[in-house]
Amino acid sequence: MSNLTSAFCNKLFVRACVLTLLLFTPALTTPAFASDAVLDWITIMNNSVLSSGISPLATSRVESEVSAAVFDAVNGIDPEYQPLVIKPAAPRHASKSAAAIQAAYAILVRFFPAMTGSLTAQRDASIAALTGQSPKSIQDGMTWGQTVADAVWTYRLSDGSAPAPPPFEGVLGIVGTPAAVGAWRPTPTANAPGAGPQYASLTPWVLKRPSQFRPAPPNALTSAEYAADYNEIKVMGVYNGSGRTDDQSELVRFWAGNAFIDWDRIAAQVSAERSLNLTENAHLFALMHVTMADAGIACWDAKYRYVFWRPINAIREGDADGNPATDPDPAWIPWLDVQGGTPPHPEYPSGHSTVSGSAAAILASIFGDDTPVTATSDVRPGTRSFPSFSAVTAEIADARVFGGIHFRISCTRGNALGQAVAAYVMAHAMRPE
Repeated sequence: MSNLTSAFCNKLFVRACVLTLLLFTPALTTPAFASDAVLDWITIMNNSVLSSGISPLATSRVESEVSAAVFDAVNGIDPEYQPLVIKPAAPRHASKSAAAIQAAYAILVRFFPAMTGSLTAQRDASIAALTGQSPKSIQDGMTWGQTVADAVWTYRLSDGSAPAPPPFEGVLGIVGTPAAVGAWRPTPTANAPGAGPQYASLTPWVLKRPSQFRPAPPNALTSAEYAADYNEIKVMGVYNGSGRTDDQSELVRFWAGNAFIDWDRIAAQVSAERSLNLTENAHLFALMHVTMADAGIACWDAKYRYVFWRPINAIREGDADGNPATDPDPAWIPWLDVQGGTPPHPEYPSGHSTVSGSAAAILASIFGDDTPVTATSDVRPGTRSFPSFSAVTAEIADARVFGGIHFRISCTRGNALGQAVAAYVMAHAMRPE
């Protein structure tokens, strides 16, 4: 157990009001500003993401920049960790809470300018709820938080996310013919171009390069391993007539939302149970969000390096793969068609498993893997309970296979990729001073 873990475990009180607020309040309810400024603004950030309708891929940029700014703002007043972007330079009397509030607000209004009115009202209410702090302390905290947010925003302007490249339509065979066997192409029913190809070369936060932990290629189409994965998903991931139980069908839909928000809720739950303080929360969420962002970049590097086809194409064209153990089904439809269909980007590895593997690794390193958690979903009612973080990632892998959108190896290797990224980030960034 790390020193940081021991410090967390030695706290005596559970912040029950925070747990109630962050775990059981409906997704778009404004925080009551009665707990912790970092946790309050994690909720506001996630509400903004959900209201905007942006993709999980775009969410990674929002969450990492907000959390990086909050961390460097809080840590810059009374340093306990190595800074991520900005060296500590704040007055020691400045309010950490005010710095966190302003830093989060200043990043969010840049990402979501149409929400400026609502975000400003929430910022003002959040600042007004700070009690027992002098006006000068609060003002100096806000000034420092703005300074940090400006620096973080400028730092990531050149990350390569814009301008977007031309639409990616897949890897073609001979000009004028369909895509090569095994290669990704736009999938039914949307037949949309590949999402976010620029993320394959985005500048990481901590990794040296996107390809640093690139996994081995997917299984060869003619291999027994490929056939095993093919036949598992063909049966378990089909829309009608599958081998799924009712619960297996439901867990697919439960995990079909925004992975970043799923893990924020899990982390907030554990934070409340362990009664983390403001600085610990700023560190926890920055470490998790930066790691998830770098894991997403590493995943997209592999996706657009291998450009592997999705199960819907693989199974419909199973007679073309050269494997006698993969019988085709030209009418095959994945179960996740009920939730919007196959995501529009190459199959290997699984993005959800990669970023979830990275988040679970961060949380396990701090709290221990065998931490019971209750997960909520932004797309389905109810909760699901787990004995450990690794149990969550195992179910997420099942969800992608049973949903008919990922082969098993894509989830297994994606999870391993996320863990490798997490280990590297923890060893190289935001270390205790």
